[in-house]
Amino acid sequence: MNVNESAENYLETIYILSKQKPVVRSVDIAEELGYKKSSVSVAMKNLREKNHITVTKEGFIYLTDSGLEIAEMIFERHEFLSNWLISLGVDKSIATEDACRIEHVISKESFEAIKKNFR
Repeated sequence: MNVNESAENYLETIYILSKQKPVVRSVDIAEELGYKKSSVSVAMKNLREKNHITVTKEGFIYLTDSGLEIAEMIFERHEFLSNWLISLGVDKSIATEDACRIEHVISKESFEAIKKNFR
C-alpha cells in the first residue's frame, strides 16, 4: 500500500467529500483543494490505474476497498494529530497544517505509540 503524499491527499479529500455530498466529482475535488480541473483529472487517472477509485460514466468517483483503507488511515491520522497538537497548546490553524504534513511521513509504529500514550 505504498502511495505518495499527493495520492493520499486526493484519497482523503474524496473520503471527506463523500461524507458531505451524495456523489463526488472531479470538479468537487478541484474546488475543495483549489487545484485546476486538469490536474485533478490526471490524478484521478493515476488513482484509477492503481485501483484506488472507480469512476462511473457520469463522472462519479468512488473509493475502492484499497482507496478507502488509505483514506481512512490518513483521515484518522489527520484528526488525531490535529487534536493532539491543539491539546498541547498549538494554535488550531497551525496544528491542522502541521498534522497534514506529519500524517504522510509518520510511521505506523510511531503513530500507534502516540495514540496509545495520549489517550
